[in-house]
Amino acid sequence: MKREEYLILTNNPLVLEKLGGTHKIVCRETSYEGILREVRDKIHEGHLLLSHPLSGSVKPNETPYKSVMISEERGAVDLRSLEIIENAIGACGKFEFRAGRYGEKVRKDFQLIDLTLLESGIASADA
Repeated sequence: MKREEYLILTNNPLVLEKLGGTHKIVCRETSYEGILREVRDKIHEGHLLLSHPLSGSVKPNETPYKSVMISEERGAVDLRSLEIIENAIGACGKFEFRAGRYGEKVRKDFQLIDLTLLESGIASADA
């Protein structure tokens, strides 16, 4: 898959800093759940989910950062993508919000974890 064929939705400023010059990125100042809801809206517009919204071992609401890859092209609504993102949004409600309790160093660590998970997805998509 070529870089022009997907885009990244994120709330992680490190992703924008590191990949903004080489990838199409939509960066928002919003919560983890806010990014998932924006991804859901894009899926309703016909974009396809390309990376799992609950990737990694970090639970929703433990980290404030999330990056998700979706197709650039739109088509018919993909029901599997919609089911996955709806389940991910539902999972957010099952965990206590802790991300607001972290200091700057921990937030930076979570940014790096999110970036690393995303880079793994990008490597698979670009292969």
